[in-house]
Amino acid sequence: MLTRKGPDVLVARNLHCNRGRRQVLSGIDLSLHAGEVIGVLGANGAGKSTLLGALAGEITIPRAAVSLNGRDLPDWPVEALARTRAVLPQSPGLNFDLDVTEVIGMGGYPFPELDRHALDALLRRALELADITHLASRDYQSLSGGEQQRVQFARTLVQTLACRDAGSYRALLLDEPTSSLDPRHQLLLLDSVRTLSRTDGLAVLVVLHDVNLAARWCDRLLLLEGGRTVACGPPAEVLTEDNLAGVYGISARVMPSPVHAGVPFVVFG
Repeated sequence: MLTRKGPDVLVARNLHCNRGRRQVLSGIDLSLHAGEVIGVLGANGAGKSTLLGALAGEITIPRAAVSLNGRDLPDWPVEALARTRAVLPQSPGLNFDLDVTEVIGMGGYPFPELDRHALDALLRRALELADITHLASRDYQSLSGGEQQRVQFARTLVQTLACRDAGSYRALLLDEPTSSLDPRHQLLLLDSVRTLSRTDGLAVLVVLHDVNLAARWCDRLLLLEGGRTVACGPPAEVLTEDNLAGVYGISARVMPSPVHAGVPFVVFG
């Protein structure tokens, strides 16, 4: 178990990114460490999903702008990249007629050396962490949107936990993973994410819209506006009334959480 901040896993250095002629990200500097969870916040169009795509290697970026475990991201072969980082997009599409266990097992595809016994153990762990053990034999297409989201989350867990060598570090990138979930499963998912960051040394970046969920479950927050960093640091330093009003265009009041010591609580309006 990691008891303190681990080494850098994903590092962005003066990251710029364009979509067509429009510059979406400008001068982003970020280091994502093993054993921590970083939350990315910002209004619609701030560049959150573009940042995640750039860090995942899914968007073309300058060669030295992002490194993964000390190696420039464009230099990673596709097969090696799939073994080192997992991505949960906003709307993962799947049109095949598969059951839940088969979908989750897709997380093991990058690891041909993974034997059936080890895969079954990973499947059981992922099913439990995503709270979908009771759905294991269901047809994926028959599930609700929130249930499908939890299945896809379990798939990424298998991918990030399979065949890990001692001293190796992996990244888990989640784009609005709580958007279709009820309150209980929002908390369960984020609790699983933070626990795994500690126990398995995962470096986690999660895009969120709920600032209070981010404040409670993330070690650091990155607040974006117009593709630029407004603030980056512990939640109490980032979630100030001035920062929030400037980014979201609405008045905000920040106070101590009535439930969780040391956690800021935000009320808009």
